[in-house]
Formats: sequence, C-alpha cells, structure tokens
Amino acid sequence: MEVVIAAPEELVALAAGAIESLLAAKPAAVLGLATGSSPLGIYDELVRRYEDGRVSFAHARGFLLDEYVGLPADHPERYRNVIEQEIASRVDFVPDAVQGPDGLAEDIAAACVRYEAAIAEAGGVDLQILGIGTDGHVGFNEPGSSLASRTRIKTLTDQTRADNARFFDGDVEAVPRHCLTQGLATIMSARHIVLIASGRAKAEAIHHLVEGPVSAMWPGTILQHHPHVSVLIDPAAASRLQLADYFRSTYAAKPAWQGL
Repeated sequence: MEVVIAAPEELVALAAGAIESLLAAKPAAVLGLATGSSPLGIYDELVRRYEDGRVSFAHARGFLLDEYVGLPADHPERYRNVIEQEIASRVDFVPDAVQGPDGLAEDIAAACVRYEAAIAEAGGVDLQILGIGTDGHVGFNEPGSSLASRTRIKTLTDQTRADNARFFDGDVEAVPRHCLTQGLATIMSARHIVLIASGRAKAEAIHHLVEGPVSAMWPGTILQHHPHVSVLIDPAAASRLQLADYFRSTYAAKPAWQGL
C-alpha cells in the first residue's frame, strides 16, 4: 500500500495520470468507476485530458462500484445516471461500454450473479477508483461486511444514509435503504486500486485503513492485503496517521519511473 499525502489538485492529477498511462498502454482497459464526491475531480481532469487529445476511452469499458435499489431509471441520483453525467457522456465511451448493477431487477440475487459474470467476462478490472466512507466502508460494504463478499444487496447504515442525504436535498428519508455493491473480494480482484479521500471527516477511516488491524468493522482495511493500492489523501485526511512523516519522505524519494 502506497500512501501519498498532497494537495487535492495534485492527487487528482496523479489519479488521472495513472488512468491516462493505463489507457495508453492498454486501450481496451477495464475501469472501475465510483460515485460520491471524492472521484469527481478525477473525472473532470480526465475530461480535460480527453478534450486535449491526451486520452481516449473509445475501446475501454467501465463497471460501476455500486447502485441504489429501487430508484427510478430516470432519477438523477441513480448511480448509472450520475456516472453518465460526470464522465461517460463527456468522453468517447461507446454506447453500453459502461455497466452497473441492476437496482431495478425483479430477481436481485440473479442480477448480482450476472454482474459478477460480466466483470469476469470483461477480463476483470484493471484500475478501480475508490472513495471511503466515514465509517470505513468502501463501495457500500458497511461495517460487518464479509471480507470474502461478492456483489450482493446490502442495507445501508444510518450513518451512510445521513452522509448521502446531501445528494437528496438533505432529506435522509429520500436516501434508499438498500443498495447493490461489489463485494470486498470483488474489489480486491482489481489489478490496481486507487483510493482518494480528502477532509478531516475521513481522517479516522484513513487511520484505520492504513495503520489499523484488518477487520470487518473497518471494511476498507482489507486493502492492506492487496498488492497494488494507491491511497491518495490530503493533509486533513492524513491528520490521524502516525506514520505521516514517513509516507511523505518515501513519496519524495520515490523513483520517477515507478509511476503510481
């Protein structure tokens, strides 16, 4: 696990640069796309690089990390619509190149199995973008989630629903109680994971993610067992790290050829 502590704009550039390099080397790469506030800067930067002719998504595919259950197909907070607005429609993904779990399926369990199969048939995710919740969840894998879990339905905690109420005009009751999410084992199958977080509210979760024991109580800690994880955080999110100075010095001394 590599931890990079820097200003938000530098973190965004690093994440976008990793995706640009991946697509240059492998134009048909498979990207794991997250929603929420944390990845938005990455998507904006990728759009800028696309408009500058530096990157193309024409042969790439994308898989969403999660989706609410029961939101109408045209609801603006349905994650498939959010990803369409924030990145898919702004670059040159071909139609249907970006898929998400089906939160409107009549048979939810079967839809989850199909989604796992679709990711596998695409060759697996090359680079997964992640955020992290204040309670340590990644995707919608809430505290207590199985570390071996695959795509499935989950019940959102009160904390997650309160955190996400800002996307529903502050009305927590409008936030769905259920979601479909890639499981922790699904996320761990990605070849490179780039987690980005900023702000003091994420500091406790980042402390557990990086320095705590691996535990289902802080689901993101499973990433400690992944061979290629980049944790990109600003100084506020890093404020609880005991090893912050070490992480700064190791990144400053990192050979340029290694990339992210």
